[in-house]
Amino acid sequence: MTRHHVLVLTGAGISADSGVRTFRDADGLWEGHRVEDVATPDGWARDPRRVWRFYQERRAQLRTVQPNAAHVALAAFGNTLTAFGHTFTLVTQNVDDLHDRAGHEDDVLHMHGELTKLRCERCETVIDDRVHFDSGRFVPCAVCEHPRLRPHIVWFGEMPFHMAAIERALSSCTHFVAIGTSGKVWPAAGMLSQARAAGAVTWVQSLEAPDNLEALDRYHEGRAALVVPTLLGDLQRELTASS
Repeated sequence: MTRHHVLVLTGAGISADSGVRTFRDADGLWEGHRVEDVATPDGWARDPRRVWRFYQERRAQLRTVQPNAAHVALAAFGNTLTAFGHTFTLVTQNVDDLHDRAGHEDDVLHMHGELTKLRCERCETVIDDRVHFDSGRFVPCAVCEHPRLRPHIVWFGEMPFHMAAIERALSSCTHFVAIGTSGKVWPAAGMLSQARAAGAVTWVQSLEAPDNLEALDRYHEGRAALVVPTLLGDLQRELTASS
């Protein structure tokens, strides 16, 4: 039996269909804020209360959204692959928890962090926090008693999480699927070309052709919630036929 390794990268397009607001507006602002003010270590150092309020609003929004058909189909696809002995890796640029709530049995690699988690600046303790979504006050660290935890988010100028695991997956994947990505945000934007270079069959879904699309990519245009279930069904049939 041929063993396949499918690596999926998701971006804002898949969560937009659940009503998750994308941070960056057409004018470059993140919901009325300069990126430098709310998404950089310097912004946190200058005005931590403003940054805290910004992310508390994002965290509270998680209560109002649910996984859509694309999230659910992707979870079922991944769980089926692993049940039949294949390898499935899911990497997301999104900081929401919709993939996790959709029913993935394996860990999701959140390369840009997670809104549901907070991290201590002093001792690096990471906690899952769904209790203080509405709090205007900082949450102290229960381990070292530092007076405030920061959002467990990768800000501009910081290194994305899980890069070693992502690089290993890119080097070994037989199929690569990009869902809802713009092809503009690095280092995620380089993953499609890396997968091609490794010999993977590449599939791409987005509302419009991303910047990094090439002729050999199997491109599916349209909204993720409408297109992804069909795309994954086609991919699963192809994998079954070649196993």
